[in-house]
Amino acid sequence: MLITNGTLITWGAANQVISDGAVLLEDGQISDLGSARALEEKYPTVERLDARGQLIMPGLICAHTHFYGAYARGMAIPGDPPRDFPEILRRLWWNLDKALDADSVRASAQVCLVDAIKHGTTTVFDHHASPNAIDGSLDIIAREVEDAGLRAVLCYEVSDRDGEARTQAGIAENLRFMREHKTHPRLRGTFGLHASLSLSDATLRQVATSLHDDEGVHIHVAEHEADEEDSIAQHGLRVLHRLRALGLLRPQTILAHCVHIDEAEREVIRTNGCWVTHQPRSNMNNAVGAMAFDSMMNAGMQVCIGNDGFSNAMWEEWKAAYFLHKSTHRDPRRANGAHVAQAGALHNAALASAAFGVPVGALAVGARADIILVDYHPFTPLNSGNLPWHILFGFEPSMVTTTICQGKLLMRDRALLTMDETQVARDALALAPGVWERYTRFATG
Repeated sequence: MLITNGTLITWGAANQVISDGAVLLEDGQISDLGSARALEEKYPTVERLDARGQLIMPGLICAHTHFYGAYARGMAIPGDPPRDFPEILRRLWWNLDKALDADSVRASAQVCLVDAIKHGTTTVFDHHASPNAIDGSLDIIAREVEDAGLRAVLCYEVSDRDGEARTQAGIAENLRFMREHKTHPRLRGTFGLHASLSLSDATLRQVATSLHDDEGVHIHVAEHEADEEDSIAQHGLRVLHRLRALGLLRPQTILAHCVHIDEAEREVIRTNGCWVTHQPRSNMNNAVGAMAFDSMMNAGMQVCIGNDGFSNAMWEEWKAAYFLHKSTHRDPRRANGAHVAQAGALHNAALASAAFGVPVGALAVGARADIILVDYHPFTPLNSGNLPWHILFGFEPSMVTTTICQGKLLMRDRALLTMDETQVARDALALAPGVWERYTRFATG
């Protein structure tokens, strides 16, 4: 398929904006790109998709999300509002995840996949938890990802908080899924861990010894001060020093949040080549503070952007990052737009490319054909230098009109082609009363 009559935004190391461009998709990847006239003459018989003057861009990537959190939308937490993030964990998330069964795991994945397609997010890194439905839970999610046509890296959240049997079941689920999906074109596994405060040394040692050299973990780190305080009190080490001592800081490791790490811990992350994911909307919602975004970016760290279960409208997450750090520090120089775009586009693409072993997240020959069309028509000049600020101040999620992953059309002119949004919502709604009833029972003891 030849996508023509649009403006190419290539991203990649040398981002280009190519007016009146075209891109050729073949066997799930990009095989040519350049001026529309040249490619139309070169490939006269290839099926064409007219972009009608829209932007032609790489699909968006979410570096950290939680499909299973979908059933929290609109749900009331019994009693007084939680006072801090540890209370939110105990009273909301650690009861909601226990309320999930196989059907609600499936439904929560489906609604999030619909959301991703509509907002042009073609790759997601999901972090799943369902303590009463562990075995095969990643397969349930994987089947929905396959049917939707998207790309995903999945893991199960291992924790000691629900007892030894569930810890071992979570370890087995991760290892099985990782090993079974090492060559799948659109699915990969990594090893999910909750956070230092809910994991013993024995469990972390078992995980470290179970991993192959080319495998890493996906873990929450210092989202709140409680994670650091617990690590110091229980183990005499700050979180990142503890994880390093146990052999879990690897080039494949993803560290979510890192809000309350110190300078020495940042250096540990940098020297071990780990990835950090920033979720600004979640951090604001949970009132946990703001990570040292500028320090990390200036140090050359691999900071990516996720959504922590918020909507897959990833440009909204970029905007939140841009404003959060300015407001927190009362300094308009914080979170430079170029750094936000570097994290959200280039670093996210590098993370996805590392996970799949092929180029993802750029318009380049040989890259996976994950592409979106964006109905944005600027009234000021748009070029590779000022693109981040057009995104931050001009782009809206509703501007995504067409979503393509691995060369397959998933949405065209805002009509979903691989999922029935109405039926997905209807099915999820039918399960919600049961999920909420079970949640309330757990939450009230």
